[in-house]
Amino acid sequence: MNQRLSAKLPLKLAIVGGGRACKFFLKLIRLGNLPYLQIDIIGVCDINPRAEGYRMAQRMGIYTTTDFRDLFSLEGLDGIIELTSNRDLLVELIQLRPPRIGIVEHNIGRLLRDLFTVDQKLRSAEQQIVFEKALRDFLIQQNQQCIVVINTDFTIDSVNDAYLETVNKTRDEVIGTPCYQVIHGLAAPCDALRNGMVCPMLETLRTGQSTQGIHPMTTGETVSTLYDIVTYPVRNAKGETVRVIELWMDIEREIASRWKKREQELKSDLNKLIQEDRMISLGKLVASCVHEINNPIQGLLTFSHIMKEMLTADSLNPTEIGKMRKFTELMADELERCGKIISGLLSFSRESHKAFRAVNLNEVVSTVVDLVRHRIELQDLYFKMTLTDAPLFVHGDINRLQQCFLNLIFNAIEAMRPGGNLGITSHLISDKQLAEVAIHDTGHGIPHKHLNHIFDPFFTTKAMGEGTGMGLSIVYGVVKNHRGEIRVDSTVDQGTTFTIQLPLVGKADAPGRNKG
Repeated sequence: MNQRLSAKLPLKLAIVGGGRACKFFLKLIRLGNLPYLQIDIIGVCDINPRAEGYRMAQRMGIYTTTDFRDLFSLEGLDGIIELTSNRDLLVELIQLRPPRIGIVEHNIGRLLRDLFTVDQKLRSAEQQIVFEKALRDFLIQQNQQCIVVINTDFTIDSVNDAYLETVNKTRDEVIGTPCYQVIHGLAAPCDALRNGMVCPMLETLRTGQSTQGIHPMTTGETVSTLYDIVTYPVRNAKGETVRVIELWMDIEREIASRWKKREQELKSDLNKLIQEDRMISLGKLVASCVHEINNPIQGLLTFSHIMKEMLTADSLNPTEIGKMRKFTELMADELERCGKIISGLLSFSRESHKAFRAVNLNEVVSTVVDLVRHRIELQDLYFKMTLTDAPLFVHGDINRLQQCFLNLIFNAIEAMRPGGNLGITSHLISDKQLAEVAIHDTGHGIPHKHLNHIFDPFFTTKAMGEGTGMGLSIVYGVVKNHRGEIRVDSTVDQGTTFTIQLPLVGKADAPGRNKG
């Protein structure tokens, strides 16, 4: 009996009236059939061959005619649907039809059309449900957070792979099992967690609102992890909560991830600040280098004019030739001096990528001093530099170390009046395997109340427009980035000493010492 019910009843029908209703009816037939009917339209009739339903039937390969009597001869015809609403035509159809052919009048035809419409809507709704379920499953599975959908009786409806990995169970072990049994191994819902916090699932069922709470979860025999759980109620058409969605976030992992991201942002910001600070320092260097370069240029011009006058003579005596040689030597020295200054400025202005390697700290300091020596002379300061004879190799980025020492030296110069003393020394602290560089000035000093803030970003005691307050914070960042320490000792009106200590590289890593 079930087989007979499931089989579809075949019907061969023809349509009288090839207008809009006919076209719509043909579309419904083409889209799908009724659950228990297999309908075939084998003929269409209309007195107007240009009617839209008539032309659609022609395109579909269905027999068409302008005389309804022609439909009676169609083989296997079971009935005719009258869609014209013409009463006289309906009476004529009923009178002339063969006994085996039934006539379905317009109202019944409209009912059949409505049945097709309802059937299509049901099919569409079913497809939408399947689509939404597939979309939900996709979103749940693609999310890296733990997601679990729980029924109101606490049984688990669905989960994603991240949740299964966290609870260390298979999908078959979880689906249909109460959440309190999966998570805590309990036989009944938990009123409160072991730390005294209310279960978010219970709160959502009680209030019907989204809830957030901290949830401890033992992922191993002794390892306990804290999860931040957010619950969302799923309501039916009546507004009743039928399911609850839980989103789990590993707090420790999230904090670690955010900290790592923030650390990367800070490093990126530090690199940008260092480059910007290099440009500020470059401006200061260029201003003083103009004077430094101007002197040799003036000398070169003087020598060139003298030599030009000497060469106007037909011949040169030995004394004049000796002067010419001396002039050329002086000019070569001055040109070399100018070239060295320009090369230093170009090298310093170049933006470079962060690159750590073994560098000689003494060479770094000497390079910086060569750049600022003319600034020291212009300000009429007494300068003394004492570096160790042996190189002090540290693992560092040469450009950032240069910027670090340049800022400290500039600060020392700007803190003094003409006649001040600037001293730079380097030491080896062998027992701690540290390289130490100290920069001392006899300037105005730093008040005690400011000492704890001098490395803070944007902190400055200079007048508006004289400094950004980022120089010492950059120094501090560079030193810490090189695993070093910086110390400051200062007395008002007596001077300041900045001391930097950096770890030495091992003997095997020092350049030229790893060759046997």
